[in-house]
Amino acid sequence: MSFDRSIKIAPSILSADFASFGAEIRAIEAQGADWVHVDVMDGHFVPNLTFGPPAVKAFRPHVKTVMDVHLMIAPVDPYIEAYAEAGADLITAHVEAGPHIHRTLQAIKAQGVKAGVALNPGTPAEAVADVLDLCDMVLVMTVNPGFGGQKFIHSGIEKTRKVRAMIGDRPIHIQIDGGVTPETAPLVAEAGADVLVAGSAVFKGGSVDRADIYGDNIRAIRAAAEAARSN
Repeated sequence: MSFDRSIKIAPSILSADFASFGAEIRAIEAQGADWVHVDVMDGHFVPNLTFGPPAVKAFRPHVKTVMDVHLMIAPVDPYIEAYAEAGADLITAHVEAGPHIHRTLQAIKAQGVKAGVALNPGTPAEAVADVLDLCDMVLVMTVNPGFGGQKFIHSGIEKTRKVRAMIGDRPIHIQIDGGVTPETAPLVAEAGADVLVAGSAVFKGGSVDRADIYGDNIRAIRAAAEAARSN
């Protein structure tokens, strides 16, 4: 994971065909996905239940890019080692998931993987100001976590701008997760985001047998974001 601020598209496999994860991962990567985003939910911190470490370990051999594991779980610390051992390249924990986000980020780094910190829509940017030096990425949620296909929350744009200003010249990615489409991607890209998570906007209309549609969707999001950067 070398660092640069180019636009990266990270399809969320929560929107993929659950019966064909390996083929779906290979299809999105072949069609231009930069990262593969894995949404881990516990039915407690968020109202949904998804992938445990064995599932993530099963995804790993199919991921040739970056496996980006977003832990929407609380408590988070007891599970960091298991997700690292499952093959995550980057693990993101929520600032809201426990009282000691500094310790959580230290624990992620101790596993030899990249560390991200996530902010829910109701949490101000300033909540991560004192842990940025432990972070490789800040994730700004532009929906309330727990479900795919939700409507983009526009307050995330100004939050992204604040996070970008706080980061300065440090090599820290800004990821956006929630309601990313060709219409919303330019808004966050212009504000400073470089990693865009998209679920339904990538997978809609396509399939493993019609993976070209995934490619069209990925290219549309990327082109819209890059155009906002160049204006």
